[in-house]
Order: sequence, then C-alpha cells, then structure tokens
Amino acid sequence: MIAVNENTAQPVISRTHLTENSFLLEEVSMNSSLAAPPPTISQLEHLAREHLRIFAAGDLDAVDTNVTSDYLNHRSIVEPLEARVRGPEGLKATLRWAHRAFAQMHFEFHDVAINGNLVALHVTHHGRQHGPFVVYDSPDGRVTDVFPSNGRSFAVRHTHWITVQNGLVSEHDAVRDDLGMAKQLGWIPPNPVYLSKMIFALMKERHAGRKLR
Repeated sequence: MIAVNENTAQPVISRTHLTENSFLLEEVSMNSSLAAPPPTISQLEHLAREHLRIFAAGDLDAVDTNVTSDYLNHRSIVEPLEARVRGPEGLKATLRWAHRAFAQMHFEFHDVAINGNLVALHVTHHGRQHGPFVVYDSPDGRVTDVFPSNGRSFAVRHTHWITVQNGLVSEHDAVRDDLGMAKQLGWIPPNPVYLSKMIFALMKERHAGRKLR
C-alpha cells in the first residue's frame, strides 16, 4: 500500500503492506547507508606508516587497533611458529622475535604509492643488533641458523606492501636487502671466529628449545 505525505507530496510505503522483496530491498538500503565509507588516501598512508612504526617500536599495545583478526604477514616464514599464525597475536610474536635481535629501529620514508587498497612504501630500515638473530627456516619451526651480535648498526633499503581491508591492515609483504644487512652486521663473509660463535649459538638455542617442550 502506498500513501502520500500531505506535507511533502512524497509517496510513503506502509510497512504493514510491504512484500517480502520490498523488505529485502529496504534492509539492503539501510545496511548500505550504515556502512563505513572507504578510507581516504591519507588514511591509507597513515595506516601503512603506523604499521611500520609499530614494528620498529615493538608497540604491542597498538597491534590490535592496526591489523585485522585474520592479518597475514607473508614474511613470517623464517620466524617462530607462533609468529606464523594469522591475526594480531602472530604480529605480536614477530615483534618479540625481531626486538630480541635488534634495537633502535626506525624507518626513513622515501616514497609512498597507493593503488586501491594497496600501499607500497619505499623506506630505509635503520637499527642496531644487540642480540642473536634466530632463523626458523623449517616447516616445523626448528631453529636452523643463529647470527650472534657483533654490536653493529645497519641501514638498508626495503619496499613494503601493505593491504588494507575495512580500515585495518590485512596483509603485509616486503622486498628487503637482507644481503646488505648481513654484510653490514658482519655475518658475511664469515670468518673462523664468527663461525664458531654461530655454531655455539645454534646449539644453545636448540637446547633452550628442547627445555621448553
């Protein structure tokens, strides 16, 4: 049934006489009006920059408001098993793992490019190694390599690719100059003294892992 509003002369649909299809159309219309607008370019850039700031600072408290519940870090394949899980807890494990090895981290931003919901950031990653860098390059999460600290600093170029969904970061990937970092930190070329330190550190990490099981 359709009536006419006397004040506006606009048709008014009576709820009591709406068909099933009409209810569906009205519900879709109401939900559409309540949906959040897509993020602006500046909001996308802020989310991406904040994501890298959280990593550099080890800001565990900020993780939950930056990433989605199914967040995926594609670079976690050489990290502990707990860092490979999806969602905020996986990212928190990544922060703990990275900050065990590195301190004084920050990103110097050079370029930002945005295409739809994908943000690309060209940066220089700065930091100093103060602890062992432990590599878990194994499907079962076994420690495969350990690079002890020589107390050196590094500055290497990265490109980070960050996907945003529903106003939060949903995926992260990166292209990093890991070889350049390894050279700056004195991991390579290896010398007999450092190789012996690596072997000792590897045995120590594996022994600690067995004690935790």
